[in-house]
Amino acid sequence: MFNKLSYLLNNVILYDHIMKSILIKISCIALVFFLGSSFTSEDSSEDFQGKAYYFSKSRMELGNWGARLSEAQKKQVAARLKNRLEKTYVLVFNKEESIFDEEDKIDAISGATDSWGKNFTPGEQYKNVKSNSQVQFQEFYGKRFLVKDKLQPIEWKMGTESKKIGDYMCFKATASIPTNELTWYSFSWDRLRNNNQQNGDPAQGEEKEAEVAMTEVEAWYTLQIPVLHGPLEYWGLPGLILEISAGDTTILCSKIVMNPDEKIEIEAPDKGKVVTKSEYQKIITEKMREFRDNRVGRRR
Repeated sequence: MFNKLSYLLNNVILYDHIMKSILIKISCIALVFFLGSSFTSEDSSEDFQGKAYYFSKSRMELGNWGARLSEAQKKQVAARLKNRLEKTYVLVFNKEESIFDEEDKIDAISGATDSWGKNFTPGEQYKNVKSNSQVQFQEFYGKRFLVKDKLQPIEWKMGTESKKIGDYMCFKATASIPTNELTWYSFSWDRLRNNNQQNGDPAQGEEKEAEVAMTEVEAWYTLQIPVLHGPLEYWGLPGLILEISAGDTTILCSKIVMNPDEKIEIEAPDKGKVVTKSEYQKIITEKMREFRDNRVGRRR
């Protein structure tokens, strides 16, 4: 008798949980359609525009080298790397297009911009969710590139958790994305070593190719602004993404201005050598291999 009551009670609890989950999802869908129709009726594609300001913070991992530093030395290193660990961005968007770019910031210590670091950071990024296309300007040691490719495919898992970011109610979504696809504009010596192993031993190459590093991503989006846009490579949720946590970095929206008085033309960058993401990665890798070989040659 007790087992039957326990079984019935568990089923009631499970049913209640499922119904709550379904109701939340239905409410989200209804809100998307409601807000979407409101945006359509009030604003044409040309008139509707938004401007979102983001700031990012990255944790500093010093590894074994950091273990030998005192706390005072670690603070000095963090202060010198502040421009690379803390950044500010602006996302300008309409219903179909967006432009995402970093705001220039002067180093408080040296009084200069981080010119070396800009070789491995994302440049001005244009996304078009209707045509599934992305164009990103990259400058690498004085050479200009236009990296044209499709938008990064992301399989989002929709959650039921919610929280407020500023005045906006946000919902949680998660995804697992290949790390290399999120950092294609950057460079690491580990990637160079892996490429060397793949080129030297086909069997090792197949094994390395199977071991794809993944980054777990947590996003918070608002249905109050029903567009598919977000910062960096992130997009595809039924509302503007206001917060992203991926690896050691968190990106958070600090301010949103809807339909600003001064309209900004959303146009793809158009100056530079046209390449794909994979071609750009090969260019970086080859150049860094050349730098390494020249440095080793001088030592000899």
